[in-house]
Amino acid sequence: MIPSRSRFRWLIGCTLVLGVWGLAQGGGIYTCVDAKGRRLTSDRLITECLDREQYELNPSGTVRRVIPPSLTAEERARAEARQRAEADARTRAAEERRKEQAMLIRYPSPDAHQHARTEALRQVQAVIETGQRREQELEKQRQAILAELEFYQRDPSRAPQWLQQRQLDNQQQIAAQRAFLDDQRREIERINQRFDEELAVLQRLWKERDQAQR
Repeated sequence: MIPSRSRFRWLIGCTLVLGVWGLAQGGGIYTCVDAKGRRLTSDRLITECLDREQYELNPSGTVRRVIPPSLTAEERARAEARQRAEADARTRAAEERRKEQAMLIRYPSPDAHQHARTEALRQVQAVIETGQRREQELEKQRQAILAELEFYQRDPSRAPQWLQQRQLDNQQQIAAQRAFLDDQRREIERINQRFDEELAVLQRLWKERDQAQR
């Protein structure tokens, strides 16, 4: 016959085993020690232990997995921001690789790249030369207008309205033409800068390609 105290402990043990077994029949067994030091057991994640580790048990009572504490709203926001940043970085890296491969296909050799630079500069230079001829024409028109205005040097206000308007139009056209030519000269600088930057990347890509083919 089991002594009364031992029998009581035996009954408690049986109750716990049966309780855990009952939880196992319904799914997972979760257990933890809450903030008050109480050991809690449930068939689902325990709300009182969301801020601490929980253990999912096998029906035998062994640990199946350890569930880390749930993140706070602030921690979750930081984690999501970090994940977005990492995803953006991966996207940028993939896009950069795609651009590099496209550049390597377009310029398979230094000669191909130099030829493209020369052609791009030639086109802009042709535009500049055309613009310079137009600027010379406008300068001739300006000289002709000034020659006509010599008759009104003493009192320029007496010059005909059409002649004054012609001078104004000429001045505006010259200013616009000079601004256009300045922009085209800056375009030459932009082209050279772009091709220089491409060349720095291509030299690395050509080297990597050649090493891989050996």
